[in-house]
Amino acid sequence: MEISISVVIPNYNKADTIGKCLEAVFSSRYGNFEVVVVDDKSEDGSVEVVEKFPCKLIRLESHAGTSRARNIGAQKSSGEIIFFTDADCLFQKDTLSIINRVFSPLLKSGKDVVIGGTYTRMPYDKNFFSIFQSVFINYSETKYEKPDYIAAHAMIIKRGTFNKSKGFPEVFLPIIEDVEFSHRLRKTGCELVMAPGIQVQHIFNFSFSRSVRNAFRKSKYWNMYSLKNRDLTADSGTASTELKTNVASFFLCLTSLVLWLFMKEPALLYLPPSLLALNAFVSRRLLKAFNETGGVLFAMPAFMYYSIIYPVPVGLGAVAGMIEYFKGQKQLLRSL
Repeated sequence: MEISISVVIPNYNKADTIGKCLEAVFSSRYGNFEVVVVDDKSEDGSVEVVEKFPCKLIRLESHAGTSRARNIGAQKSSGEIIFFTDADCLFQKDTLSIINRVFSPLLKSGKDVVIGGTYTRMPYDKNFFSIFQSVFINYSETKYEKPDYIAAHAMIIKRGTFNKSKGFPEVFLPIIEDVEFSHRLRKTGCELVMAPGIQVQHIFNFSFSRSVRNAFRKSKYWNMYSLKNRDLTADSGTASTELKTNVASFFLCLTSLVLWLFMKEPALLYLPPSLLALNAFVSRRLLKAFNETGGVLFAMPAFMYYSIIYPVPVGLGAVAGMIEYFKGQKQLLRSL
């Protein structure tokens, strides 16, 4: 039996990817589904692309943000379960069939459960920085069967559960609305479950500059949220123990080298290789994922980028997030 699935896709200025996204959805082998696209007042011709496909198109009168678009799409959909994804994600031919197989017994149980999928390890655009990002996210999101949060690029939820939740936060920090939504659901007794077989292929189009900007921005907002949520050290998806160890290892190495330049103490030179070895051990499963995806010729430069360059934007983003958070706290105290 096929469950009725509503695929909800928010779109804002994604004319270059929304067509590929919808082509992939409608090439599915699954039969019982609808597609609801909520256009968030795009200015790039996205609507004209969407209108070529047999989906329900909802056009917002003003730009309201991704959370608002998702919430409206869910409200206007009709399926038993809702599958949230993004306008730059491509379904696999069996994605909906796997969702049906995983979710069918959960519907009968009556439990409030949110199922998470992830990105394929190999993205649509096969350049170094896009592959690095896709492998990193796939590994980070699928580490645990019971994850800390479910990402909205592949989130499956019962209609009743979503209606009770009041939806995604519409006035919130960018990027991590799905983290707050997941945490709020879990506090009400909803179970979060990762199903690694449910995958979408992401279109990153990452260059070096886009990769580091993304790392900085995500780290900034994640740290602001984590400070407020008091879970800064949590092993949570891409904000993993491995990444935190990686960043700490890099900056300790840098500190020891700077101290050596001033003090000329030979013992300080023993610290960097020891820390790099520790970091490689802690992140050994990520290194294995790099190797399984692209072989040694990809894994080695990927791990070098991860351990020597990537910590810089992540660390600076964390500092920026802390400054913004504590500045906001001071402003709040002044207003009381």
